[in-house]
Amino acid sequence: MRGLMMDYPLTLPPLLERAQTLFGYREIVTRLPDQSLHRYTMANFVERAKRLAVALKKLGVEPGDRVGTLAWNHYQHLEAYFGIPCASGVLHTLNLRLHPDDITYIANHAGDRVILVDDTLLPLLEQCLGKLDAERIVVMSQGGGPREWPDGLLDYETLLADADPGSYEAPDPDENDAAAMCYTSGTTGMPKGVVYSHRSIMLHAMALAMSDLFAIRERTAYLPVVPMFHVNAWGTPFCCVMMGAKQVFPGPHLDAASLCDLLASEKVTITAGVPTIWLAILEHLDSDPERYDLSEIELMLVGGAAAPPTMIQGFDERHGLNVVHAWGMTETSPLGSVSYVSPKHDDLSREEKFVLRAKQGRMSPLVEVRGQARDGLIPWDGETVGELEVRGPWVASSYYDSEQGADSFTEDGWFRTGDIVSIDADGYIRIEDRAKDVIKSGGEWISSIALENALMGHPDVAEAAVIAIAHPKWIERPLAVIVLSGDKSPTLAEVRSHLEPHFAAWWLPDALEVVDEIPRTSTGKFKKSVLRDRFADYQLPDED
Repeated sequence: MRGLMMDYPLTLPPLLERAQTLFGYREIVTRLPDQSLHRYTMANFVERAKRLAVALKKLGVEPGDRVGTLAWNHYQHLEAYFGIPCASGVLHTLNLRLHPDDITYIANHAGDRVILVDDTLLPLLEQCLGKLDAERIVVMSQGGGPREWPDGLLDYETLLADADPGSYEAPDPDENDAAAMCYTSGTTGMPKGVVYSHRSIMLHAMALAMSDLFAIRERTAYLPVVPMFHVNAWGTPFCCVMMGAKQVFPGPHLDAASLCDLLASEKVTITAGVPTIWLAILEHLDSDPERYDLSEIELMLVGGAAAPPTMIQGFDERHGLNVVHAWGMTETSPLGSVSYVSPKHDDLSREEKFVLRAKQGRMSPLVEVRGQARDGLIPWDGETVGELEVRGPWVASSYYDSEQGADSFTEDGWFRTGDIVSIDADGYIRIEDRAKDVIKSGGEWISSIALENALMGHPDVAEAAVIAIAHPKWIERPLAVIVLSGDKSPTLAEVRSHLEPHFAAWWLPDALEVVDEIPRTSTGKFKKSVLRDRFADYQLPDED
């Protein structure tokens, strides 16, 4: 027997009508390059998104055509998030932190026909011109009217001014049609394309509104520090429009002072970013605890890399701010898990709860998880480790037009994340390491992430990365690479003493190196491949 429900497609176009009908009054705020603030309403946004859809069709964008964006977090980028799919195109966000050669490769591999670019990023894109296959380049300048651009470049505001929103006709795509795509950061080969459907984006957006996930609702004032060019800002712009939340965009100003000022002045309630951003903000708040009123903040989401427990504890104890750990990947749209403390654990001590909150948490509804070891699935005992595999309605089933990464998908339909994890009896995931970063010493595994988090709890250590270096007896041993937080430089013995209470003796680093900075990927993660190359010839004595 089949159910008798309507076959209603899950697609983005109806969200524009919902936003205009119910949330037209809601404000969207952007900090512009000159530090001034641009304000308009959801109703303004909807009209301009429709104008963009009309303009793109006039430029010849056909259903399924990719339209790239090279832009910071701002109101025009939000318009593109909806205007492109509502022109039946595919939104393709380009990572502005990549090398021009990588941007060229990704844009051409995706087949971008049109690229929207910030005027402040035009010098970056100009390094790609002549090599790009895109037919049209449209320049966005925030906060001003139409402008003239040389060399055949089109002006975004002129295109919108010449487009009639009354001629907009909402498309009726299949819910499985592509709506957006992003590329991985390419840390294990060339970047690979992940294509999101209307259906996957809609289901992901609805999940973000759940109370034990991101809890985005109409009363929310949301500031995404996570870039709109990275996994669609974790899918939050779609959810905010769906739920009618106020959106506050920081533009290119991601320094701690600018962010704290915006968080306070716009009474932000939920914000999201990577650990490096929050570490800088924590240091800034510690330097002047009374400067900002951040009492409206209900939730600070952290993801993209493992967050040090000391950071979560520091925000909580010194500033009364609730940092919640989330996990995900480009291939998971990205929400996979969120680490809230279950009522089952209400009786845990405060310190035990911090340990629990530093885990990657439990999988969101509709996403399944398992750990795979060489000899089969791992038990959920919190100790046995294996590679995390996931599946769900917003998890990729393959990569776009690429033979790379085929081994990332199992024969029975699961995605292999490359994360080495343990899972406890309550379903809390703890990432022990990336498969490529785990240190294999004497046949046993050492978690570089666990050591890094502990090292960043040392008062003289601002940042830490741990990599494997060759050892004549044990094959690999850990090298700790640190950035100092002040003028004092700890010795190897002092670092080992700091770690000793928490780890077995054979886990402790055999060497210590101080550097000015740790290289990062375009998404803010430590780029350990650079460190491994730098210290490839590091010599350790043959000692037990």
